[in-house]
Amino acid sequence: METSPKAASKRQERNTFLLLAVVLFPVVAVTFVAGYGFVVWFWQMFVSGPPGH
Repeated sequence: METSPKAASKRQERNTFLLLAVVLFPVVAVTFVAGYGFVVWFWQMFVSGPPGH
């Protein structure tokens, strides 16, 4: 039983969507938020100095 090129293309499209939606976007989102948190922490610790009165 052979799969048609159209069916193979749809399967590849579905797999690509699942990879993007389940793996790639969450990893990018977590990396972005963690990077932003690090930048804020770095700014507060070393650039703007310790908290004052």
